[in-house]
Amino acid sequence: MILRHVTIDCAEPYGLARKNRVHFDWMPDERSRDAEVARLLGLGARVHEDHRTPDGLGWVTLLDPEGNEFCIERSAGERQPA
Repeated sequence: MILRHVTIDCAEPYGLARKNRVHFDWMPDERSRDAEVARLLGLGARVHEDHRTPDGLGWVTLLDPEGNEFCIERSAGERQPA
């Protein structure tokens, strides 16, 4: 895992910080976004919000078993032009 930066990007960052002390945006490098989402669902995560679009863009917000939010973005390979 490479942690590049941490940003609280919402209308009320202090309210979100009270709820979730840390929010991770994952960009998998060993598998696609969808394969990583499937793997994490198998490990007990739940889908909170699905922001995937028909053209393959977007991300998925998941909840861990304790209710903490984290997002899975497209992998670096998926971001490369075809």
